[in-house]
Amino acid sequence: MPPALDPRRLRGLVFDLDGTLIDSYAAITESVNAARRAFGLEPMEESDVRRHVGHGLERLVADIVGPDRVEEGVRLFRERYGLVYRDGTRARPGALTTLRELRRRGYRLSVASNKPARFSELILGDLGMLEHLHAVQGPDRAGSTKPEPTMIRLCLEAMGLRPAEAAYVGDMTLDVESAAEAGVPVILVPGGSTPEADLRRTGHRLLGSLRQLLLVLPPRAPRAGPGAAAGDHRGG
Repeated sequence: MPPALDPRRLRGLVFDLDGTLIDSYAAITESVNAARRAFGLEPMEESDVRRHVGHGLERLVADIVGPDRVEEGVRLFRERYGLVYRDGTRARPGALTTLRELRRRGYRLSVASNKPARFSELILGDLGMLEHLHAVQGPDRAGSTKPEPTMIRLCLEAMGLRPAEAAYVGDMTLDVESAAEAGVPVILVPGGSTPEADLRRTGHRLLGSLRQLLLVLPPRAPRAGPGAAAGDHRGG
């Protein structure tokens, strides 16, 4: 289980991306269906695709076209996603203003997602969020997907924080497991692949929206030291 959340100790947050800061399910669904068409499969509805998102691209492709077609399916998905991700992605309600205010309050912020970091950075840049982040991590940089803790730990290192000084913010039960592996508390928000009722059953802090982070986290004075300057999002 993740450690208990004590907002008074927090100096930084690591965010999941899809379903937490952004909604890119339209682009993901179009890319999924491009791969399915190539194999003669019927298209899937976005609501069905959503249930498979969050565990990494190879797992997604194995689920939607079959485990024996992963290599070609990943290639087809990436080919289409590279064309449609900008038009098919939008910020979650309140995401940009929440990041901006948290940074103003003195918190260090980063992103650890199972989406490849190269796509995450492009999306976050387009949406005006990248400048508020110390780091953006993904499996292409960390070498593993969640729930392995590597990418969260790399974010903590970039922010100059110990696990007790940060929390992971996500939208899936997978994020609870990821936070536990990294030794950080977890804060959950609805809107992604896991139904809200399932999030509630975890027993961890569940907010009604991302904006409610501002009700939970008071202003802090920025602390001097490694990683104190925001905006170093190059990752590790």
